Amino acid sequence: MKRIEVVAAIIRKGDAIFATQRGYGDFKDWWEFPGGKMEPGETPEEALVREIREELSADISIDKFLYTVDYDYPAFHLTMHCYMCSLLCEALHLNEHEAARWLKADEIHSVNWLPADDVLLPRIVQELENCVF
Repeated sequence: MKRIEVVAAIIRKGDAIFATQRGYGDFKDWWEFPGGKMEPGETPEEALVREIREELSADISIDKFLYTVDYDYPAFHLTMHCYMCSLLCEALHLNEHEAARWLKADEIHSVNWLPADDVLLPRIVQELENCVF
C-alpha cells in the first residue's frame, strides 16, 4: 500500500480553531486542517511552516506537537503529524481551499471532516476547553 506522510496545523485563535474545505480531488468539499506533504530532507516543523505559507499566505508559530494520526484510506496509508499553532498575523488567504471557518468546541462537529482529521477532534476539543484566556 502506498504511504504518504503529511503535516497538519491546528491553528487556534482564542477559543476557536481554523478549518478548511478542500476544493479539489477525491475528497473535494470535505473539511480538514491545513497542511500538506513533507518534502525530502524537511523536518515536520519546516514542512508545516512552508505548507501554511503556500496554502494560506500566512506565517504561524508552532506551539506544540499534538498527535500523529495513522489512518488507512482505501488507496493509501496516511501518517499525519499534527501541531497546535497560532498565527503571527491575522491575514489569511485561501490559495487552495474553497472555504474556511473558525470553529469553537461546540461547533467542531458541524462540518464533514476527512476521516483522518476526524480522529483528532476529541483531542482538539480538550485543548480548546483547557484554554485559559
